[in-house]
Amino acid sequence: MKRLLFFTLLLVSLVSLSNAQIYDPVDWSFSYEKVDNNTWDIIFTAEIEEHSHLYSINLPEDNIAIPTSFTVEESDLFKIVREVYEVDTPDVVFNDLGYDDVYFSESAEFRMRITSELSSFTVSGYVTYMACDDERCSPPQDVEFSVALGGESVTAEPGSEKMASASEGSAPGAGKEGMLRFFIISLLAGLAGILTPCVFPMIPMTVAFFSRGAGNRIKSVTMALVFGLSIVLVYSSLGIIVSLTSAGAGFASTLSTHWIPNLLFFLFFIIFAASFFGAFELVLPNRWISSTDSKVDKGGVLAAFFLGITTVLVSFSCTGPIVGALLVEAASGDVLRPTIGMFGFGLAFALPFTIFALFPSVLNKLPKSGGWLNSVKVVLGFLMVAFGLKFLSIIDAVYGLGFMGRDIFLAIWIVLFSLLGLYLMGRIRFAHDSKLDHIGVFRLLMIVVVFSFVVYLIPGLFGAPLKGLSGFLPAPETSSFRMMQGSNPTSGAVAPFNNEGESSLCGTPKYAENVNLHLPYGLQGYYEYEQGMACAREKGLPVLLDFKGHACANCKEMEGKVWSDPEVLRRLSQNFVIIALYTDDRTKLPEEEWRVSPVDGKMQKTMGKVNADLEIEMFGTNTQPLYVITDHDGNALNDPMQLNLDIQEYIEWLDEGVRLFNE
Repeated sequence: MKRLLFFTLLLVSLVSLSNAQIYDPVDWSFSYEKVDNNTWDIIFTAEIEEHSHLYSINLPEDNIAIPTSFTVEESDLFKIVREVYEVDTPDVVFNDLGYDDVYFSESAEFRMRITSELSSFTVSGYVTYMACDDERCSPPQDVEFSVALGGESVTAEPGSEKMASASEGSAPGAGKEGMLRFFIISLLAGLAGILTPCVFPMIPMTVAFFSRGAGNRIKSVTMALVFGLSIVLVYSSLGIIVSLTSAGAGFASTLSTHWIPNLLFFLFFIIFAASFFGAFELVLPNRWISSTDSKVDKGGVLAAFFLGITTVLVSFSCTGPIVGALLVEAASGDVLRPTIGMFGFGLAFALPFTIFALFPSVLNKLPKSGGWLNSVKVVLGFLMVAFGLKFLSIIDAVYGLGFMGRDIFLAIWIVLFSLLGLYLMGRIRFAHDSKLDHIGVFRLLMIVVVFSFVVYLIPGLFGAPLKGLSGFLPAPETSSFRMMQGSNPTSGAVAPFNNEGESSLCGTPKYAENVNLHLPYGLQGYYEYEQGMACAREKGLPVLLDFKGHACANCKEMEGKVWSDPEVLRRLSQNFVIIALYTDDRTKLPEEEWRVSPVDGKMQKTMGKVNADLEIEMFGTNTQPLYVITDHDGNALNDPMQLNLDIQEYIEWLDEGVRLFNE
């Protein structure tokens, strides 16, 4: 309800922009102050209109506003020694929505400290912020800045269309390339939605509706386009709602790690799978469909619009799990991903309907409806069960329950995909299936693909890394049945490289008894910051901080595809003290290790909250994975590394950190 009220307030503010002056109560100025010969403070100053407020950098976990954030363009000319911090103390006010607001009134000052050997250079970037008063909120916006040190500072104008570079809870496919990949996946998902029994038979009926006005070509084209756009609008609106309501701090982490949403997602997919197998039929309430369908009978352009909405509602019993899977994947990533994903899905979903409405003769080339449609539905059912297991494995990993290790997960998948192969061969039939008299070429290709996948999975039971699935499967260390061990760095359990065969540890790591805390390939390290730092001082080695999560697919992918490389593995084991800091682990710490967060003032009592808070405090982000090479005081020696599957770049980054440590 809080998110709904906030979304309503923001939506009203956006709509009002067309009828009123743009609400932007914050004026920014940018300057610098020289601390010593090689050190400067970059100063960000916000002047705020009366009765308005600017949100803090650090918002409480339950606050759903968008925090102020600063993005600085990377440069070799300077080094950031302290990320942007708040100079002034913000107000903390309990609001009517039931949570604390943390914001600045009248003015706010932020600073960032940098060092450089140069006497003249420029620091550029942009600040992303949102401001509100008692009645309205400004839309999130960016203001670019460029501060010329040794010269004059330049205040930029608002209107930049850049997006923040580090969204909370980094997920697979971050960045422009990943966003494009996700958009393409969404397009393919939309096309897949067409090939379901709820949707495909509707194409001829839709074409028949538009054929009623065949005498007026302009009207027919207009109605067909309105019909297609209405479908895109409905799905895009769903994505916009998820984008806006998932922008609050901590949403992505909660969505991806808490047992309640993960259990609900698992049940969601299992229920839809049972429906696809023919156990029952899922339909939306008749009054939802009837209310839109009744408006179709009135004709005209408005009828085309409501026909598009009716098409979406009627098809939901088949497209629901596809849409749900996209939204789950999108909501735990960049804030724009749900909107982009739903736009792509809606575009692909609407395209065939619109094409056939514009060119009815093309309809004659479509295959006729028949038993193959039910086969599509059953195949989707198998995929829903397989995908749903991922949510159970997340619960198991985060809470350390021990019921869904890698071997159990793979065993279930092997059985599921074997049954899918037998189904495609006609050896298994469901209630609504037609008898399979022969196997076509396309079905044969699918059978080959499915059984090849089964053969690929089987070695994983015995320790094979299955690198192609490393981001999806439970960690290899969770398997109780491994035979492929030894010195091969691509196996599930690899002996660490060591110069003299001695342990790389200074003592028994804290929490080592927690079976869910582990480093891959036999690497040794610590799971608590201070203990790891103490060992690094004793051994005189740099520290590799590994901020990771049980539910972090990118972390598993990095370990499966990059850390498994022999040269990477050798460097990790010989040149660093590794501290693996899980940001989503629910292990409750002893009271003497509880920590009052300097970020939001709350008492952090679990390992995950302490580590996540440490990451934000030290490096101004809570993305995973985040790899940071530091000295013995926790100062980053080079730029932190996030998801990067380029092995050579990762090796060069490791070597750079060691070189800077030894200088």
